[in-house]
Amino acid sequence: MVQVQELELGGRKLIIETGRMAKQAGGSVTVRYGDTVVLVTAVGADKPREGIDFFPLSVEYREQAYAVGRIPGGFFKREGRPREKEILSARLIDRPIRPLFPQEFRNEVQVFALILSADQENDSDILGMIGASAALSISDVPFLGPIGSVRVGMINGQYVINPTFQQLQESRLDIVIAGSRDSITMVEAGAREVSEDEIVAAIEFGHQYIKQIVEMQDELVKKCGKPKRVVTPAEKDQALIEKVRELTLNKVRAANILPQKEVRQDAVKQLAAEAIESLKESYPESDKTIKALIEEIQSQDLRERILKEGKRADGRGLTDIRPITCEVGVLPRTHGSALFTRGETQSLAVTTLGTASDGQRIEDLEGEYTKSYMLHYNFPPFSVGEVKPIRGPGRREIGHGALAERAVAPMIPAEDRFPYTVRVVSEILESNGSSSMASVCGASLSLMDAGVPIKSPVAGIAMGLVMEKDQVAILSDIMGLEDHLGDMDFKVAGTREGITALQLDIKVQGLTKDILQKALTQAHQGRMHILDIMTQTMDQPRTELSPYAPRILSLMIPPDKIGMVIGPGGKSIRALQEEFGVKIDIDDDNSGRVCVASVGAAGVAGAEACYEKIKWMTAEPEIGKIYQAKVVKIMNFGAFVEFMPGQEGLVHISELDKKRVEKVEDVVQEGQQIVVKLIKIDSDTGKVSLSRKQAL
Repeated sequence: MVQVQELELGGRKLIIETGRMAKQAGGSVTVRYGDTVVLVTAVGADKPREGIDFFPLSVEYREQAYAVGRIPGGFFKREGRPREKEILSARLIDRPIRPLFPQEFRNEVQVFALILSADQENDSDILGMIGASAALSISDVPFLGPIGSVRVGMINGQYVINPTFQQLQESRLDIVIAGSRDSITMVEAGAREVSEDEIVAAIEFGHQYIKQIVEMQDELVKKCGKPKRVVTPAEKDQALIEKVRELTLNKVRAANILPQKEVRQDAVKQLAAEAIESLKESYPESDKTIKALIEEIQSQDLRERILKEGKRADGRGLTDIRPITCEVGVLPRTHGSALFTRGETQSLAVTTLGTASDGQRIEDLEGEYTKSYMLHYNFPPFSVGEVKPIRGPGRREIGHGALAERAVAPMIPAEDRFPYTVRVVSEILESNGSSSMASVCGASLSLMDAGVPIKSPVAGIAMGLVMEKDQVAILSDIMGLEDHLGDMDFKVAGTREGITALQLDIKVQGLTKDILQKALTQAHQGRMHILDIMTQTMDQPRTELSPYAPRILSLMIPPDKIGMVIGPGGKSIRALQEEFGVKIDIDDDNSGRVCVASVGAAGVAGAEACYEKIKWMTAEPEIGKIYQAKVVKIMNFGAFVEFMPGQEGLVHISELDKKRVEKVEDVVQEGQQIVVKLIKIDSDTGKVSLSRKQAL
């Protein structure tokens, strides 16, 4: 039976419907907002997956070309592997729902969001998040939801709920918020240097709408929700728990105060091996259980020390930041490079400058566009001392790269000021937490080293939380272990003026406004400290580009002259590139912007010469200006000359010479080069009159 729930939200109707499509899925809904429609399904496997100690959740998000009435390009004419936008949207759906399953649940669960219709005004990612919660809530999968999700913008100082794509262009803030009726579970934002107070206010503004979306789903569950499966926790062997605790507690406590990650990990591995050996006769084949118990003991001990003593595993206090070192210009032939090290996390950031044709062409449901700034994040296995197969970038790498890219993006100069394509690559050489924020810091330094005139350097910091009842500890600059055992991962990036990006994932209920405000304030203090150290190394972009970077000269030409520069079949533009040894890019938006690029500093003279020639070729005729002209045809009454490329005019016989001329051929011949002055342009016909006499 079809069930429908509706809600007026931001001047548009949000409609959740179930019972019409995909009825064999465990839970299935369509979510509509404007003319954007998303089908979301949730299916849980019947039996638990054997031999795993984690919850096997997978989220897929697919945009179909038919949603905007388009046929995919390429030879096969069908959708291929997920694009970056699809991967990022899948992660956005995954993050708020993952903590809301029973801890013991080991059945595979797949959530699938399929974009059926897109109106190119309302983003489908928010609908996917709402649909995932609704589909799971009405299914038999044990899910501790529902949750709601909204996007908030800020235009002219006013918060806007679920802004359209066009409104987001004007907005200083793009923040996605997910939460339950009582608390926030996930936040993701990009911003143009907004304050901490503005972030908190935006979250509060969005949460009032989240409550309404949760109520919608509650009503849907009442009408058609399936009975939930009962998850029976595995029985715990109390005797084994006590024996492991007795054998390892003191050793775990000793290991937990070792400041170095590798030394601490080796100590825990050693004590685990000793415990397994000691218990192998009484508890054979219990290796995994014993290791899991030791991990619990380690986590409990670290959390207690943080809450009671304010001390962390590496000896730091709650607000202390690990030692930081910054270096720039570390690679000899790259356009810009920086090495940023914070504790045991290290990013090598490398900047490369290219021309407009090096930009990334993207085709998605919002349309086609070109990205002229990119930040890519690589996480090789050696960064954590592991051996793994080397494949393409995974979802985590794409997500971390997108966050770092978003943090730095507001500082990248506009194309008309800096007409380069900019690519930054962050190679994570060591990792012990907060590598995405290290990428932000390294990228800022690398860009300045490359001479990119960024507005301000950007720094990032990851905050953590340990919370037990009324005890709360907020941690600055968390390392990997604290991310794992803590209750929050809160990444905040920005300049001295404000926040440019943030990402919040919370594993527990009860994140209050006070805790959020305190975490942001503490993050601000940490960010200022990091920026102080970064600016000691480099506080301004270099004034000169690398000698190995291309030099680009940009000019605007009349749009109707573009064809002249390109020539038939590209003949003219190829000839110019060959003659001057340059690369020429013409914007395809018919704006008339032309960029001439040399390869390295050595080619600057060629670029300048080509620039001047294009400028001359496309210039508009000016009355009173002297031109070098070529005689192309002689008539009884005068001579026609080409005084600009493709532009001819008449030198009347009376204007050929200062003395009287009886016959045109007595003064000029076809093919002869002469100097002429432009004396008139007929306003009706556009015919040009020139004079040799007045140019002599």
